[in-house]
Amino acid sequence: MAFDYKKEYKEFYLPPKKPGLVEIPRMQYVAVRGKGDPNAPDGEYKRAMQILYGVAFTIRMSDKGDHKIEGYFPYVVPPLEGLWWQADGGLDLSNKSDFQWISMIRLPDFVTQKDFDWAVAEAAEKKKADFSPAEFFTYEEGLCVQCMHIGSYDTEAETLLRMKEFSREQGVVPDFSKGRLHHEIYLSDPRRIAVERLRTVLRQPVKIFKS
Repeated sequence: MAFDYKKEYKEFYLPPKKPGLVEIPRMQYVAVRGKGDPNAPDGEYKRAMQILYGVAFTIRMSDKGDHKIEGYFPYVVPPLEGLWWQADGGLDLSNKSDFQWISMIRLPDFVTQKDFDWAVAEAAEKKKADFSPAEFFTYEEGLCVQCMHIGSYDTEAETLLRMKEFSREQGVVPDFSKGRLHHEIYLSDPRRIAVERLRTVLRQPVKIFKS
C-alpha cells in the first residue's frame, strides 16, 4: 500500500470546515517561483505546473529505473500547494495579476539535494524542456490558523474572515513576513469537480498576541 500523506497527516491536509490552530513542522518541496494571474492561459503558472509534476513524478517513479534513492518507499504524490503574496504585503484576491507565488509539491524526507538534481535533469531530458526553475525548497511554518474552504477560489475571502475572527478569539494575530506567507493546498482538480465542491486548505501564519 502506497504511503498517502493526506491520510497519514490529516491534521495538515484534511482540517475541518471550522478554523483551528496547528503547528506546522519543517517540510521539503519541489517548488517554482513566479508572478501573475494563475488563470492566464500562457502565463508563468501554467508552465510551473508542468515543471512541478514532471519532477514530482520522476522521483515517485524512480524505483522503476536505474537511479535508486536510499530509503525510498512507494507513496502517493501529495497535492499541489501554493504560497501567495503581493508586493505591498497584502493579499487582494480580486487582483490576481499582482500575485507573486511559490507553487510547490511536497517531497518525502528521503529525497536529498543529489536526488533532486538527478530528477530535474531526468525530467528535462525526457520532456526535452527547461526544468531549471525547479527549486529544492524547505519551509517551516510554525504556528498557523487553518480551515477547509469549500467552493470557488473567488469566495475564499469569506473563509479568511472566519479565520481572522477565530484568531482574535484565540488571542493570536497575523504574522506575515518573507518567510511566513498565505498558504493554500489544493485537494480538488477544478477540471473534474464542480466549482461549488472544490476543497482547498487555507492556512495563515499567526503568533500569540502580547499586549
